[in-house]
Amino acid sequence: MNRTRLFGLLTLSVLLAACGQTPAQLTPDAAQASAPAFVDGELLVQLKGGVNSQALTSLSALGVQSVETLTTVNGAALLRARITDGQGVAAKAQQLQASGLVRFAEPNWTYQTQALPSDSYYTNGTLWGMKGNFGSGAETAWAAGKTGSDNVYVGIIDEGYQFDHPDLRGNAWLNPFDPVDGKDNDGNGYIDDTRGWDFANNDNTVYDGGTRGSLDAHGTHVAGTIGGTANDGGVVGVNHNVTFISGKFLGRRGGNTADAIKAVDYFTDLKTRHGLNIVATNNSWGGGGYSQAMFEAIVRAANADILFVAAAGNSGTDNDATASYPSNYDTTAGAGYDAVIAVAAIDKAGALASFSQYGKTSVDIGAPGVAITSSVPYNKYSSYNGTSMATPHVTGGVALYASINPNATAAQIRAAILGSATPTASLSGKTVTGGRLNVSGF
Repeated sequence: MNRTRLFGLLTLSVLLAACGQTPAQLTPDAAQASAPAFVDGELLVQLKGGVNSQALTSLSALGVQSVETLTTVNGAALLRARITDGQGVAAKAQQLQASGLVRFAEPNWTYQTQALPSDSYYTNGTLWGMKGNFGSGAETAWAAGKTGSDNVYVGIIDEGYQFDHPDLRGNAWLNPFDPVDGKDNDGNGYIDDTRGWDFANNDNTVYDGGTRGSLDAHGTHVAGTIGGTANDGGVVGVNHNVTFISGKFLGRRGGNTADAIKAVDYFTDLKTRHGLNIVATNNSWGGGGYSQAMFEAIVRAANADILFVAAAGNSGTDNDATASYPSNYDTTAGAGYDAVIAVAAIDKAGALASFSQYGKTSVDIGAPGVAITSSVPYNKYSSYNGTSMATPHVTGGVALYASINPNATAAQIRAAILGSATPTASLSGKTVTGGRLNVSGF
């Protein structure tokens, strides 16, 4: 992808989402009608009486052989039976029903695990970004048993996050390479980086909001969308299982390029030296101009097979005409492929959000970014708007794909994310490259 370079100030400021009330819930999409599946050549048969030689002989004469007795109800045996004369399941069931020998005969239906969470914000329709229509389609993947993996790691380059939040603690990283002992055991320059590192304050306390939740709401919100755990009563992320690591570089006054670079390199080091399966970093921030140093840090990560998922920006402008960083970086020249995925925000109607930046060649994909409810400190939930909120839907999609395809390279994952997107000619007349995020086919 060809992304324009513009030079300017190197100070970065977070694209913080505006808080707002959650709109009325959406009704979940009706499931598409499809023929239920069954075990070919088998029936469940309940006899009118108990199992005896006469009943079994009668069944055999009708082309059915008992395989096992599942149970007996009121003296009537329920059998799993095999069709032995080559008839189809429906025809054989009809024949048995007409014989007078059985109470009923029916297909041996097959079922898939329906891993839809019972979290309250999901079941009441608030988490529209996880559903079908114009959401990410994550619920379809979950229903097929595709809910992520703890062996897939994601770096959250942002504010810190409340790692003991009820919806996040199950997926929060605990560093096995550097136990708390006041020493830099893993030799990365950071002492006791148990949950990651706070590059803004140069310490290991990646969450600084306390029980009042006064800081790090943005990073906590991002984490919940990527990987809020299922069935904890609140929200759920694109992945129910994933491991996220904090690379905090945004504080009360935003952050800067130097700290952002250190955060990117921190994750590259964790992958290259320790072999952690870090597949992406989430970057819901932007501002300033082109930085060669930042570009090269992203290239180093790209060469380690780490994708850089970035918010397109909240100014409603065309990134093809006026570049927005970091989403406008293109690592092709340094890494041989573009590791950046630039993300626009869409609303519940599938339209480009009024605030979202866009670009036919510089913005890759649209994802839910309006009225997005997720976790915030302290142990709470809130609804935000922004390309900051759209970006973790895509990062979550990257992690989900990686869990299903563990041998995929970063380039292959990126291609799959964009290739599976729902095509769209335009979003409110303002185009993006790859359409809308859709993980339902993973």
